[in-house]
Amino acid sequence: MDIRPATPADLPEIQAIYAHHVLHGTGSLEEVPPSVEEIAARFADDSARGWCWLVATDATGVLGYAFYVQHRNRPAYRFTAEDSVYVREDVRGQGVGKALVGRLIEHATERGFRQMVAVIGGAENVGSIGVHASLGFTHAGVLRAAGLKFGRWLDVVVMQRALGAGDADVPAG
Repeated sequence: MDIRPATPADLPEIQAIYAHHVLHGTGSLEEVPPSVEEIAARFADDSARGWCWLVATDATGVLGYAFYVQHRNRPAYRFTAEDSVYVREDVRGQGVGKALVGRLIEHATERGFRQMVAVIGGAENVGSIGVHASLGFTHAGVLRAAGLKFGRWLDVVVMQRALGAGDADVPAG
């Protein structure tokens, strides 16, 4: 498995992976899969802001992808990243997600982020919760019945991890 920055050529496979999760899972609270063009617009916007999209690949193609963005679009959040990770259905549970999130942590730390949060759709999403816990994320809270998908209310689990110096000091800027 190779992990590298995503490129525009990866976007059709990224869209297919994400579409599966949108249609069949609770990891995303979107209900209609975005088109390849919409994924391309998101990728371009995030890349222009210096945020990171990664893919894990092997001879079969893209195994999974992950990215981070600034947690919220307000200046006070400029040191807090929010990650997202999606793995191809046939390779789930094989370490792809953990490897991708591990690399996101490294990248965000190098870019000066001090916290990373994971906003995990569906409290039953034990795979994502476990991956994040194994990488040092701790439980920060649960938003009860915050989403409605597949005709049922979903809790959203929030996990958090310090990056670099965390809150030990106040960064300049």
